[in-house]
Formats: sequence, C-alpha cells, structure tokens
Amino acid sequence: MSPTSPASRGPLQRRLHGLCYGSLGLPLAFVALPLYVVLPNHYASQFGVPLSWLGIVLLAARLLDAVADPLIGRWVDALFARSSRFAWAAAASAAGLLTIGFAALFFPPAAVRSSNQGLLGWCAGVLALTYLCYSIVSVVHQSWGARLGGNESQRARVVAWREGPALVGVLIASVLPSVAGLGATSATFAVLIGIAIVLLAQAPRPGHSPLALGELRPRLGLPFANPAFRRLLAIFLVNGIASAIPATLVLFFIRDKLQAAAYEPLFLAAYFAAGGLSIPIWVGAVRRYGLPMTWLASMLLAIFAFFWASLLGPSDVAAFAAICIFSGLALGADLTLPGAMLTGVIQEAGHADRAEGAYFGWWNFATKLNLALAAGLVLPLLQAFDYAPGSRSPSALAALTAAYSLLPCVLKLLAVAALWQLWIRHGRSNRLDARHRTT
Repeated sequence: MSPTSPASRGPLQRRLHGLCYGSLGLPLAFVALPLYVVLPNHYASQFGVPLSWLGIVLLAARLLDAVADPLIGRWVDALFARSSRFAWAAAASAAGLLTIGFAALFFPPAAVRSSNQGLLGWCAGVLALTYLCYSIVSVVHQSWGARLGGNESQRARVVAWREGPALVGVLIASVLPSVAGLGATSATFAVLIGIAIVLLAQAPRPGHSPLALGELRPRLGLPFANPAFRRLLAIFLVNGIASAIPATLVLFFIRDKLQAAAYEPLFLAAYFAAGGLSIPIWVGAVRRYGLPMTWLASMLLAIFAFFWASLLGPSDVAAFAAICIFSGLALGADLTLPGAMLTGVIQEAGHADRAEGAYFGWWNFATKLNLALAAGLVLPLLQAFDYAPGSRSPSALAALTAAYSLLPCVLKLLAVAALWQLWIRHGRSNRLDARHRTT
C-alpha cells in the first residue's frame, strides 16, 4: 500500500486530506449540470434564441470539447510522470481562464445581443474555451484521485471525497441564480475555485512512477485495448444519456408542465441535497454488496422515480418534490460508483500511476457526449413537436413529458440490462471459468 493510500492515515487526517482533495469538485460542479441546466433556458428565455439552433450550438461545443478530452488525458499523464506539481500548475492556469469564460457566457457584450447569430457565435466560442479549461482541471483532479489507489471501498471513498463537494456545488449553483442572480453566481464561482486550487496543493500526493514518462507514454487508444474498459464505458454511455435528458429538460418541465416555477429552488435543492446525503449510504452499501450490484439498485430506483413523473400534472408540487428526492438518491450513486469501478479497471489492467489521464480523457469524452446528445437531439425534437418555452398545448406538453420522464426510463432499463449482462454476469462467468481451471 502506498504511503498516500487512504487506508494508511488516521480518520481525522483522512477527512482533512479528503477535504483538500475533494474541495475542487465544488466549483467544478458549477460548470457541469447547473451550467447545462441554466444556460439553455437563459438564452431561450432572456435572449429569445430558438431551441433548435441553441441545441445545435450546445451539441457542437460539447463534441469539440469531447474530442479534445483524450488528448488532454494523454498530456495530463505526461505531466504526472514528471511531477504532480506540473499537473497542479496546469490545473491552476486553466482554472483562471475558466473563471473568465464562465462569467462571459452569461453576460455577452451588447454588440452581440442585437442578433441571434451574434449570440449563438458568442455562446459557441466562449463555451469552447470554458469547456476546454474545465476539461483540463477535471482530468487532473480525477487522475489525482485515481492514483491514490486502494480497494473497492477505499476507491469509492476517494470518489466520494470528490463527488460529495461536487453535489454541494451543484446545489449552490442551481439555487444561487434564482436567489441572487447570475452576477453573484459568477463571483461565487471565482472565489470557490481559487480556494480549491490552493487546497489541492495541500492534498495527498498521488502515486508517481519514475519510469512512466520514458517507459509508457499511453497511446490515445490504450484504454480500448482493455476489454473491461470497453464494457464499462458502454454501460456508462447508456446510463449517462438517460440521466442527461431530464437534466436538460427539468426547468422546462417545472415551468410548463407543472406550472410551478416558484418552486424551482425547492425542487433543485431537494434533488441535489438528496444526492449529496445519499453518497455515504451508497459507499456503505458497496462494502456489503460490491460496486456493480449497488449501482444496479440505484438504476432501478431512478426508473421508479422517472416513471412516476410521467403521471404528474399542473401544481403537483409535493409529488414532484418526492420524485426529486428519489431521483436525487439515485444521482448520488451515478456520481460515485462508476468512477470507483473505473479506478479498479485501471488497476487490474496494470496501468495504475501511468495511464489514468488516458482513461479519464475517454471517460469524460463519454460524459460530454451524453450531454451533447441530450441537448442536440432532444431540444430540436421537441421543437419539431411544436414545443417552445411557455407552451400550453396538450400535444406539446405530452411530448415534453415523454422526453423528460418516459424516454429516460427506457434508456435506464437498457443500462440495467447492459450492467447485468456485460459486467455482473460476465464477472460471474469469469470466476466460474477460473474455478474450473483450478480443479
């Protein structure tokens, strides 16, 4: 066990080191789900940008960013091979540019506000910069944690250090725009990411192999030579787009289907608070049931919640709040368990302390592809069914309901089947084969 392993320290020291490492997840969360939830609605409602064009811009920006992630991952591995200080410096520089881009997205200059073309061009350019910087900081942060190693439970705890603060960040970033405005949100983000970058420098140093730079400069496609990574990524993709669709549409659903815009902060707070509070529960369940079975249980919980949402109508505030809590519980598992499984895949392939960046580069590519497809496909599809923000047409609202609740249920069922067939059953078959070979 390495001296930086989570199990090699006392409980208080682990918590302090966990705070130093995980605190960066809080401001980074501002650029993840909240940005993707708030930005489309902001440009559509404040500036009148058509949903179809906005969806195309979001799709293109995400795809461009996603393509860069594997290259960023390879570069991050080279930085870690030299020293974690080089990786930290890259993250700190990118965080500075990220702060500027985040504010610029919500406050385009007057010169571009006079036309949809100007607004869309500004949004596309600043999104590209913002996402690129976000990717650099994220891959450094994820690789740093993966290099701390440990067994299943310890890996889940390390991811929880990152995703717990991330959910707090999501909660703040989701509620703050409604309560204090986008200016205060941008200022808060700038302060939080500055503090977190300083704390990361005090976090436990990840594993370092002096041979990493000369002996192994990971090929871009190295992770795909690992069958376990290919199987896990397939499951992650299907499950991820099932989660990305309702995240993209939730504000439209609240305002138009439920007609409960005043309760937006309550709904979002319930969802993300439930996610954050559920993380220790899911980590505890891992110790008893293992990562795959615990993740499968969370998928079934999400299906229950989203199917129930399809039955709601105007002013069903209490029922939707309950749905937010149940789906938030499932979110806690989605944010914690797949990443812990990926760390195990890296370790079992013998790529620990050498190729974490390569793996997380492709992992983030998949994450952003999910979000891009959710916005780029679902928003134009809704417009094709005559849905627009503020619609009260029964057919348009029916299309919105189907996209928000029923489509994610179908995709989650596919993810359950994939997890069972490609991972749980596959793992049992491998163990049986190994047992037969030894008898």
